[in-house]
Amino acid sequence: MHRFQLELDDLASAAFACSPLQETVLSLRMWTHPGTYHPAQTAWFELIRPEFERLPQAGLLRSLVGSNRWVPDFLTPRPATPFPDFRSELALVRALPPERLATELSRAHLPHDRRLPPLLAAGLAADPAALLTEIADALAAYWDRCLAPGWWPRARSALQADIVHRARMLAERGAAALFADLDGRLHWADGVLTIRRDWATGDAEVVVARRGLVFSPSCFIRGAVTSISDEYPPSIVYPTRGQATMAPLPQPPPAAEALELLLGAPKARLLALLDEPTSTTELAARLGVTPGAVSQHLGVLHTTRLVTRTRSGRLVLYARSPLGDQLRS
Repeated sequence: MHRFQLELDDLASAAFACSPLQETVLSLRMWTHPGTYHPAQTAWFELIRPEFERLPQAGLLRSLVGSNRWVPDFLTPRPATPFPDFRSELALVRALPPERLATELSRAHLPHDRRLPPLLAAGLAADPAALLTEIADALAAYWDRCLAPGWWPRARSALQADIVHRARMLAERGAAALFADLDGRLHWADGVLTIRRDWATGDAEVVVARRGLVFSPSCFIRGAVTSISDEYPPSIVYPTRGQATMAPLPQPPPAAEALELLLGAPKARLLALLDEPTSTTELAARLGVTPGAVSQHLGVLHTTRLVTRTRSGRLVLYARSPLGDQLRS
């Protein structure tokens, strides 16, 4: 078991964050363990595969993932803000003291594989600082060429919608219900948040002690996990909901004929898409129209109280209201 000891102040300051670097690193599992655990992402990553294979650093990127799917902690730093920028997070990776690189890589690989992958072992032996730069540059190239153009906008929408849902649940049902809903591995009782520690042997006790506890949704894990090493700031990564909405270029669901007659086809289709909080940009991509056109229709739907809107960082997310649900049924 992994136990987080939380005082009242710790619970009050617990936060949610969406990390593009975390998702970049964890997505490498799609290349080392394809099709194993993340079927909702398979279609996207088959589209991305040709570009990934053209990366000169593809071998180095694959070597970062252990055979048991562990990745080094320093590659997934705890987000410092709710919606950090990829480059600012990558700067934290670049700032790792090179003399710590061997320890960080060993923690991820040696417990299960007993040795480092040849590319990493050779780089450490030659020049740890140069290897660290190569790793960071490889992640930047992977992000720029494979994830940022198409996949990340869809993923960001799903991750931020998840955070909006969790905030609503915390307000309506309290911390115990929130933690239970995040994942079945989590249990909250008497000031202790416990994770069933399937990924490591033994127990760990972490006193949060006003260091903050950050929760991050992810598209690439099966159940809630935390850092390999307990020396890192307290954080928990949990599986995000709503990944079914991320399919590449999905066809919008058909709107009921009566609803189209009442609202017009564009507004009826928008209403049908809003099962989960979604951004204007995401809705425009799914419908194949401009964000401006979507904004106009959403403005009308919001004025008539058929949709709600919630700000999440720099995005505004829209969802069907209870009145909109009744109209759709």
